[in-house]
Amino acid sequence: MLKMLKKSGLVIAALMLSVVMLDKQTLAKTSRSLLNPHHILDIAHRGASGYAPEHTLASYKMGERLKGDYVEIDLQMTGDGKLIAMHDETLDRTTNGTGLVKDYTLDEIKQLDAGSWFNENYPEKANPAYVGLKIPTLEDIIDTFGRSANYYIETKSPDVYPGMEEKLLGILKNHKLIGPNAHSGKVIIQSFSKDSLLKIHNMDKSIPLVQLLSYHSDADISQGEIAAIKQYAVGVGPNYKYIDRDYVQKVRNNGLLIHPYTVNTREDMEMLLDWGVTGMFTNYPDLLHEIIKGQPLKVGLGS
Repeated sequence: MLKMLKKSGLVIAALMLSVVMLDKQTLAKTSRSLLNPHHILDIAHRGASGYAPEHTLASYKMGERLKGDYVEIDLQMTGDGKLIAMHDETLDRTTNGTGLVKDYTLDEIKQLDAGSWFNENYPEKANPAYVGLKIPTLEDIIDTFGRSANYYIETKSPDVYPGMEEKLLGILKNHKLIGPNAHSGKVIIQSFSKDSLLKIHNMDKSIPLVQLLSYHSDADISQGEIAAIKQYAVGVGPNYKYIDRDYVQKVRNNGLLIHPYTVNTREDMEMLLDWGVTGMFTNYPDLLHEIIKGQPLKVGLGS
């Protein structure tokens, strides 16, 4: 009887130890994750687009050098079904081409100059190396930065591009950026389209999603809206000019991350950090990095 009690005691002790170790591993994994709400994310908007032509490898590389946490990619889809990095549905603003992206093949788009416009618009930042830069595909970007980088990807105009979500997840899976062994927060997907995010969520519930929000006057978000977003997303991305401290704290206290866009001045960055945001998009990741290094973290908000 005494032997049985001793054996039972050893089994219970072993089980308790395994639970403690599992809890420690879980906590360690959470603390390392970029989704930890106390890790303020420095998201290089379209790369370091304040210094180089947006959505080019040059801009993404500069964003990485300037300490951005993520390669931020807006996706459009070519006429032959290839995902490319571009903000607009049209080629006109950032290339020497004209018309809709979807009306061109990838080979045709690869002939365009995606850098000279920057030199013309911002002569004080002009660089001869920007002339003739090409539009990268999503796969070009991943091949360049690999699995060591983090990717914050937006499905742009998904209603215009049927099948965009399936193609995106297929590429991410092929590169082992999502799946059971992928690091939490390695890839975040955002969209203004709730339908697009729900589609992705239904295909793979492990991918963290962020609901983009656009306001044109003082922002408010109801408990009902927050509850609905929490069904499929880990956070929200509002335009920062119409939010305030109460908005940020309401989002945080309901367990959501908040990554406002696009914040380019020291004053606005410091204000948003003081309010408790968990990250932000900026064309100047070096400036945000400099501020974060000396910025005390907000505590007591969210989970």
